[in-house]
Amino acid sequence: MDSQSRAVKDKPFTDPVCGMKVHADPARSVTHAGHEYFFCSAGCMAKFRSNPQSCLDRAATPAPAVPVEGAIYTCPMHPEIRNSAPGSCPLCGMALEPLMPALDDGENPELVDFRRRFWWTLPLSVAVFGLAMFGHLLFAEGIRHQNIVELVLSTPVVLWAGWPFFVRCVHSVRNGSPNMWTLIGAGIAAAYGYSLVATFAPGWFPPTFAAHGGRVGVYYEAAAVIVSLTLLGQILELRARSQTSAAIKSLLGLAPRTARRIRADGAEEDVPLTHVHVGDALRVRPGEKVPVDGMVAEGESAVDESMLTGEPMPVTKRPGDKVIGATLNTSGSLVIHAEKIGSATMLSHIVQLVAQAQRSRAPMQRIADVVAGYFVVIVIAIALLTLLGWGFFGPAPSWVFGFVNAVAVLIIACPCALGLATPMSIMAATGRAATQGMLFRDAAAIEALHKVDTLVVDKTGTLTEGKPAFRHLVAAPGFDEAEVLRLAASIDQGSEHPLAHAIVAEARRRGMALEKPASFESSSGVGVRGVVSGRRLALGNTALMDAEQVDWHGLASQAEALRSEGASVMYLACDARLAGLLAVSDPIKASTFEALEGLCAAGLTVIMASGDGLTTAQSVARKLGITEVHGEVTPQDKLLLVERLQKEGKVVAMAGDGINDAPALARADVGIAMGSGTDVAINSAHLTLVKGDLRAIARARALSFDTVRNMRQNLGFAFIYNALGIPLAAGLLYPLTGHLLSPMIAAVAMSLSSVSVISNALRLRRTSP
Repeated sequence: MDSQSRAVKDKPFTDPVCGMKVHADPARSVTHAGHEYFFCSAGCMAKFRSNPQSCLDRAATPAPAVPVEGAIYTCPMHPEIRNSAPGSCPLCGMALEPLMPALDDGENPELVDFRRRFWWTLPLSVAVFGLAMFGHLLFAEGIRHQNIVELVLSTPVVLWAGWPFFVRCVHSVRNGSPNMWTLIGAGIAAAYGYSLVATFAPGWFPPTFAAHGGRVGVYYEAAAVIVSLTLLGQILELRARSQTSAAIKSLLGLAPRTARRIRADGAEEDVPLTHVHVGDALRVRPGEKVPVDGMVAEGESAVDESMLTGEPMPVTKRPGDKVIGATLNTSGSLVIHAEKIGSATMLSHIVQLVAQAQRSRAPMQRIADVVAGYFVVIVIAIALLTLLGWGFFGPAPSWVFGFVNAVAVLIIACPCALGLATPMSIMAATGRAATQGMLFRDAAAIEALHKVDTLVVDKTGTLTEGKPAFRHLVAAPGFDEAEVLRLAASIDQGSEHPLAHAIVAEARRRGMALEKPASFESSSGVGVRGVVSGRRLALGNTALMDAEQVDWHGLASQAEALRSEGASVMYLACDARLAGLLAVSDPIKASTFEALEGLCAAGLTVIMASGDGLTTAQSVARKLGITEVHGEVTPQDKLLLVERLQKEGKVVAMAGDGINDAPALARADVGIAMGSGTDVAINSAHLTLVKGDLRAIARARALSFDTVRNMRQNLGFAFIYNALGIPLAAGLLYPLTGHLLSPMIAAVAMSLSSVSVISNALRLRRTSP
């Protein structure tokens, strides 16, 4: 950062465009190509070099547009760019698009503008091209007259239709961010300016510039046709790019617009979804969509959740079960109590995660970013060398050949194909994954998943249903069974663990009066401590009993017998004495067997790490065919296990759903959270499975392979296209073929390069992970 920029950080600066104060917070600045950008209060971006300048993205807006109130616009190639209105990117000149698409979004204003310019001027481009090819038949004796007519026809095309190109070209130079528009603007300006001088002052050119017939040739048709072809390419690209937001729009379209609310007097009314409040009783009739996230209070029905989870079979919902907003009630009538509304619903969370992932950068893009940073300068240098090389060493008319080839080099080069190679693949893949109930946090997670060779899984809620049921209780000598259950349920009221819920539910089923703990402390993966009725309680595994210096061996044989049958056992200590043990069973998910079979067939090594006793974990593992098992592990143990595997050269994924899994989820190469798990686990993970079905891991991994292959194809095409196109445009094959590449053909190739990359990326939307 230069001295002027440092001064701005100390003294607020007012953006001269919008009049707002520029943020001096370094956390809101972005460094690019050695320059630092700051955001102003209006969402603009001001760039500081030797002198403060105004908001670049607004200055580069090609056409006026009405912004959507509250919307934020960003660049697909540079997601760090944020603007409060449509426009073009100050770094690459690409049209900005909404960060979060809306169902009522109109057409991209740039698409509307470019389409109008294209169709209004296309007849002129066709006419000037026809004159260039066959004008000698009409103006056999008046070459100057033909040039004047071509000038008149091409000028509206170049100066009006091509005006946005020149604006972006100038801004790219002024901002020190050369891009595709630098090359296109320079190429069109060179062809048009050269022709203008050749028309009115042909004597300025030396004889070596004379073409056949002794006249200086003009290239109005090249300038006009390049503008029209570039506009056509941009129209095709903008249309293709708009399809990448189709997944988000389809998700937004799932939400119903109204809900049927049951009033306190029992009457029912249809209200807008925005008028629903937490706690409202809502009726969902057969064939209607569930309006918000909630809990079933009355009724029983099969609910189709496939639109959010990818699960094709409807799920039966009964009182006490959770329902997700935007899912379809297929049969019976339900009454639900609203629990999450607006942006707090699962649907909103999915949309936000998809949008966030689509704007992230894949590690694979780094090479392309490095190349793109020097690309334009290298291309301009090649164009100058082409001009000079042909001028001094080429056949007559050498300078004419040199000029035509130099323009072709400028036009055919396309840094956008490199810049779009991975962002388009990521946008298509994350949208497709979301419709299958798989939410990637960012592009790095997609790229990393295909490398995973080891999967560490938690047991409860991951391999099992996560809905354990109370099974058995054993009281130690001197304690009553009912008292043991009452005390255990009282202390467990503050726990979020599914095993605790089973104990509390059993106590309430028996009609026991539970007491509120005077104090409560949870140790993830170990158990809970607290004070109930003046007695200090500890409920958990043997590690907790050892920490509390409680001798648990008196009930060890009963505990081992229950564990061997797959039950989870917890000891209760009361005032440092063993009070009893409680056993809870959690059935294995029906889908787990199929999921593990598929993962092992794909070459993954599956390891179980559970906070339950080793015997319990081994019992479950034997049923599932898992050979490596770790029992009674703490959150720290799970973290150390992941780190050890990584040091052994493994690429590790960790799947879990609880708070105790969060450290390992964050440390793993890919952390996978069950959508039914805790918020802490979900926030720590790189991939969330909405349904919590392990079969989705195999689907996500297959999509990861497809996406990485697609990105490599795009990058390979972009590199090969430029590696072959630029030398071809420079005329290196002329000695062998005797032909040169016309700048107009170069314009076609340039326009199709970005469209080809986007079209290839969009194929991911049709894959079936």
